[in-house]
Amino acid sequence: MNGYTYFAPTRVLFGAGKLAELGDRKLPGDKALIVTTGGTSVKRNGYLARVEAELERAGVAHELFDRIEPNPLRETVNEGGWIAHTHGCDFVLALGGGSVMDGSKGICAVAANPHTGADGTEQPGDIWDFVNGGTAKGMRMEHDPLPLVCVTTTAGTGSEVDAGGVISCEENDEKLRLGDPRLFPRLSVVDPELMLTVPARLTAFQGFDALFHSVECYIANTHTPMGDMVCREGIRRAAHALPTCVNEGDNLEARSELAFANTLGGYAMDASGTTGCHGTEHGMSAHHHDLPHGAGLIMIARAYHQHMIDAHACDERYVDMARLMGNTEATAPQDFIVELTRLMEACHVDDLSMAEWGIAPDELAAMAHNAITTNGALFAHDPVALTVDDVTEILEKSYR
Repeated sequence: MNGYTYFAPTRVLFGAGKLAELGDRKLPGDKALIVTTGGTSVKRNGYLARVEAELERAGVAHELFDRIEPNPLRETVNEGGWIAHTHGCDFVLALGGGSVMDGSKGICAVAANPHTGADGTEQPGDIWDFVNGGTAKGMRMEHDPLPLVCVTTTAGTGSEVDAGGVISCEENDEKLRLGDPRLFPRLSVVDPELMLTVPARLTAFQGFDALFHSVECYIANTHTPMGDMVCREGIRRAAHALPTCVNEGDNLEARSELAFANTLGGYAMDASGTTGCHGTEHGMSAHHHDLPHGAGLIMIARAYHQHMIDAHACDERYVDMARLMGNTEATAPQDFIVELTRLMEACHVDDLSMAEWGIAPDELAAMAHNAITTNGALFAHDPVALTVDDVTEILEKSYR
């Protein structure tokens, strides 16, 4: 058995109705910046009002920043960080899904690390100082980021229990990773009742992202005994619950199971790491910022894993995953592709089209190059190394 190092310090309140306990907890400050998307769902469904009431019950003041995009942008994160800094917020509360939690981690970093102007005055900081890859500087934060509390409303990214995030820059067509152990949330609320209102199509996009976190961490060359245990349970639960969540969105039991699979996916990334499949999708949505991350992963997953299966990268693990996904009699790695396709069909996402999001065939080679050059850390986890030509071929086989 190989050794491992594992660190996941977030306190998690998991279960239906847990949001009502937020106000009973000792929160990490006296004034919060509530961060959410520019959409209306958290307001329309009453989640924002409930969070505000819990903060008020805890004696915590708050400001609202409701501008995060589906792929949080550098300029938005910088703006949110400056607002938190200038309004005296001493912690951030992320209310939403993965994009909100990722953006909030960036805001925590920027708020605590403003620039100093030539005249000695404080100026807005830049998250590009701290993200890694591409044109970013990859610097270590001089000052600890603001503490973070997460209230997640989707089952997709596991960001409520990890210390990473992904930030995009439109002007450079880059989607890069932010990571620092100081960015682990102090407290996260995972209340499946808040997920009952997620539309079916978005449920599928987010749920497959959760599944793929565990799948990729299981085949990664960084896998560990601790991570294997977490990944296997995450795969089993996600595959079991996802069709019911998509087709019976008000099924609280299934939503709870998928929410747990999602949180397990976050723990999987704490123990291991996602692969070039995620890296390839980052190359796609770096060029098309309105492309949901989960949708992009669904489009390319079968071609990516078929490449690994054809290379006999980790045959036993693909057989094991097929069994976890429902085929208890699986004996061949190809059975994983069969089970993955069956799951996509059950969730009505087996025929997603890149063209639907404006992706053209003549962009694919540039996307492949972008992916490998800006997200090399993820490709380094692949069980078999991929070249730019390999990634281009995966994208071409996935294109429709």
